Amino acid sequence: MTDPYHSPRPAAAAFLGGLAPRTLRGRLSLVALITATLLMLVLTAAFNAVAGRRLQHQADDELRTRAAAVATTVDTSGATVRVLETPHDELLDANVWIYTDSHLLEAPPTAGPLTRIADSLAGHGGQRCLTTDIHGPFRLCSQPLPGGKSDATVVTALDLSPYRSSADTLLLASLALDTVMLACTYALTRLAVGRALRPVRTMTDQATQWSAVASEERFGSMRHPAELARLGTSLDAILDRIRTVLRHERQLTGELSHELRTPLSRIIAELDWWQTRPRTAHQTRASHQVITDAAEAMRTICDTLLDDARSIAPAAPGTTEIPPALQRLVKTLDVPSHLTLTVDGPPLVAGVPATLLERIVSPLLANACRYAHSCVAVRAYRAPDGLRIDVTDDGPGVPPPFTGQLFAPGRRADPGDGHDGAGLGLPLARRLARTAGGEVTYDPGHTPGARFVVSLPSG
Repeated sequence: MTDPYHSPRPAAAAFLGGLAPRTLRGRLSLVALITATLLMLVLTAAFNAVAGRRLQHQADDELRTRAAAVATTVDTSGATVRVLETPHDELLDANVWIYTDSHLLEAPPTAGPLTRIADSLAGHGGQRCLTTDIHGPFRLCSQPLPGGKSDATVVTALDLSPYRSSADTLLLASLALDTVMLACTYALTRLAVGRALRPVRTMTDQATQWSAVASEERFGSMRHPAELARLGTSLDAILDRIRTVLRHERQLTGELSHELRTPLSRIIAELDWWQTRPRTAHQTRASHQVITDAAEAMRTICDTLLDDARSIAPAAPGTTEIPPALQRLVKTLDVPSHLTLTVDGPPLVAGVPATLLERIVSPLLANACRYAHSCVAVRAYRAPDGLRIDVTDDGPGVPPPFTGQLFAPGRRADPGDGHDGAGLGLPLARRLARTAGGEVTYDPGHTPGARFVVSLPSG
């Protein structure tokens, strides 16, 4: 039983789709072949129609010429129509009928069924022609004879077999020519498309090789047609993004191995020391706390670096209005009520994405809020070479001996100051700023407290 809710069309479409060529070369060749076939069919039909009309006109001219020749042997000047005898009149009598007032005067000896058709033509009067297929194709035409006291009509017939044979020969010849032309069209199209797509295959192989080895070569330096030049530009952009992803992957791996080495060493050392001799319950709890703190630090490092990798690897160039971005950042962070936000000059637009701007400023603002006594200030303004964002607090500041290690990953001026942190905020902020073409610096001359300056390109 047929399911009314399932149509056979999808299966037919899938079958036809399976017959279609899978390569662009094959599809273009098939389209060219179908187009040429339709054009050839139209031209062949038009040519054979014109040739058929031309052959029919030739047959009609032959019949009129024969009727004119027969008319010279018919005397219509008297009261009755007379047929004059002339030498070789048997040639004129072949397939000729002569009528007077619709009465047959003379007919071919072996006319047969054609005589009835001739009678019909003569009975209708006037000049008429028709085609019949009785005992073969014949063309008959009636021709009234002018002048005289009596009306006379001559009907002539012509065998169309030679004309039909010529028409069939023309049709076969045109079909044969169409077949040759279509074969040549398909072959030449495949050859031309193959030669046109050869550079594309070469570029594809080169792109695969270059992306695998992170090559510095690019398609933009090669000479290609305009279409392939645009394709090369797109492939260059893809290769650049692949290189960026690979670079960030290597950077993430190095940072993870570097940052995890210290807490992992603390865990191993604590376990070795705890196993070397018996420990009291208090010492055991202290070792557990050290291991817990180290493991928590490792988790913090992993979360920070992985979050950074996820946000930076797919990043694309963009622009961001600084005031709205800073306001969103202030809302998302737990900042004190005494924070002030100042924007100098006209609307400031940075040449970095909004997420990247927030991740650059977020660690600086978090540290300022963590260490400030009573004041945190954020100021954005325009500089000669771009934009600046100052993050200032009135806290204890950075100890002068530690300023050289301020942006080193995993380093803190005072790990026992009672504040959480893995020493990754400032290094990540500087690295992200440099990735965007900017910088994060510390102003050692600012007192009291600390002042960090973020430099960014203008959008």
